[in-house]
Amino acid sequence: MKANVYYKNILAGIIEKTSEGYFFKYDQQYLSDPSLKSISLTLPKKQKKFQSSNLFPFFHGLLTEGFISKTQSRKLKIDESDYFKRLISTADIDTIGCVTIKEIK
Repeated sequence: MKANVYYKNILAGIIEKTSEGYFFKYDQQYLSDPSLKSISLTLPKKQKKFQSSNLFPFFHGLLTEGFISKTQSRKLKIDESDYFKRLISTADIDTIGCVTIKEIK
């Protein structure tokens, strides 16, 4: 599964979940614009592919918690513990901050 990551509605990069874990890579155009910031202090603007065995803490922080999480999961018919599916299903609008996520179908 893959999703585009936007910063202030500008394509910043791609996040991906594979059998090997999670990956994030900045878009080349985004990297080449010095006026655009890193999406997170933990994901600095670099020409590299970030890898993690768990969903990156920055992206996990975009997820709802508690009652809202349970309600969203039930309504969307997804497992509450499937953080990536929840991320791409809920972080395309109305997120805290400037970052949104849109699934690549």
